[in-house]
Amino acid sequence: MAITKNPLIRYKILDACFRNPYKKFSKEILLDTLNEKLMELFDDESHCIKLRQMQDDIAFMKSSEGWGIELADEFDGKKRIFRYEDLNFSINNAPLNEIELNEFQSAVQVLSQFEGMPQFEGIQEIIAKLKFDLKADDNKQPFIGFETNQDLKGMEHFSELYNATQKQLPLQITYQDFKAIDPYTFTFHPYYLKQYNNRWFLFGLHEETMKPDWNVAIDRIIAIETSNIKFIPNRTIDWQDYFSDMIGVSKAIDSEVEEIIFHFNKNTGKYMENKPIHETQKHKWLNEETLEVKIKVIPNYELERLILSNGESIEVIEPKYLRERIKNRIDNNIKLYS
Repeated sequence: MAITKNPLIRYKILDACFRNPYKKFSKEILLDTLNEKLMELFDDESHCIKLRQMQDDIAFMKSSEGWGIELADEFDGKKRIFRYEDLNFSINNAPLNEIELNEFQSAVQVLSQFEGMPQFEGIQEIIAKLKFDLKADDNKQPFIGFETNQDLKGMEHFSELYNATQKQLPLQITYQDFKAIDPYTFTFHPYYLKQYNNRWFLFGLHEETMKPDWNVAIDRIIAIETSNIKFIPNRTIDWQDYFSDMIGVSKAIDSEVEEIIFHFNKNTGKYMENKPIHETQKHKWLNEETLEVKIKVIPNYELERLILSNGESIEVIEPKYLRERIKNRIDNNIKLYS
């Protein structure tokens, strides 16, 4: 059988298996799972591998040239179980090795060819970040900073979620909700990935409720398995339109767009002129000290957090119920300091 041109794909599949605390991967099950994933990705048996290649892949992952992974000394009867000693470990969180650096540097070279083209507006920032992250000289001091969350959990799942969303593959997601004591598993049909406030969210159909815009926070995902059931495609939601009337990712059932009116003080008002809160923003100076801002959005949790983050520089004028809600939250906050 031909070997997959990009071995990183195999390493990442193996990494996901080694991190899974809920399934026992013997070498036979591990090989079957690896080849099933490769078939899903490439739909071509020529990318499937034999046991010897998988053993070589694991040996490389263990080596210093790879990621120095450590597997637990665990058995199910006489069968060796392949699982990380530390289930919090992932090659996605480890420093880049030479293979990864070469892959990324090749990608940057390809992306650089599209700089300046109008249909790739914004790609300059991506290329700058990649070049910065892949700087060859480790002795150089950083000269540019990007807003990132290096400790965000769940990013090791991102590649698999991206592929599942792109290729329309249903998933079995094991999830730890903030409000739930124990993790639970559900069937999910992924439609759209959305980043907000340095976190990633996956939107799709929650099969049990049949809600097509169910929101899954990636940092709350514990494990992912591809399901063999038929994918239910999205036929109702235009995602660009879906997010156009809101801030953030929360949209309550039967929610409606409302006009929100704020007053900003002089200093923050100058900032808001150049960095609008929302695409619907209209603003005018009422006097030298006060900028009035109007937006048309669905009020939600993220909007309230945005308002509170501006502290004493913002006042909510309309609607009255939102003004009262923000006032109550500020009062409750003051009590903590009383």
